[in-house]
Amino acid sequence: MKYLLIAFIGLLLNSTATLALEKSSQEQSDKLHKLVQELVPYNLNQTLQTFTKTVHGGVLHVVAKSPSDTQQIKLIQANLLKMANEFKKGDYSNTERLHGADMPGLVQLKKAEVDDIRFEYRTLPNGAQIHFSSEYPLYVDALHEWFDAQISDHGNAVLPEHSQHHSTPVE
Repeated sequence: MKYLLIAFIGLLLNSTATLALEKSSQEQSDKLHKLVQELVPYNLNQTLQTFTKTVHGGVLHVVAKSPSDTQQIKLIQANLLKMANEFKKGDYSNTERLHGADMPGLVQLKKAEVDDIRFEYRTLPNGAQIHFSSEYPLYVDALHEWFDAQISDHGNAVLPEHSQHHSTPVE
């Protein structure tokens, strides 16, 4: 009976801790969503975002949920162009503001020289993308860590027809 009581108390404490962690995690997610919405001009609830790692880096896509929502599409395109230009200059200040200075991969990315990492912006019919790439394994690893952290913090939407476009992690 004594062992049963101890096991029950342990189970009860574990369940309480799990609920507290889930609540804390949801609160952090809500806080991050609010911070991102303050930084981007488009409506997060009307868009999808995905991070896809590739052999030489990765691709960030942001698209409007509705392909006829020209206002959101224009806002996405303007914002991603701005981001690509900031990254080209080594400016990761918005990323650091959202995720902190200790975000995985960020310290290394900030050390890169101007041409060590390429940031290729491209418009899409329903949004835009930034293709991140480097020939240097050190920066490819940093980009992959950074993409993993982005996915962890923001999630990774499933984009229609996107899986066929990146069915293998090559560029």
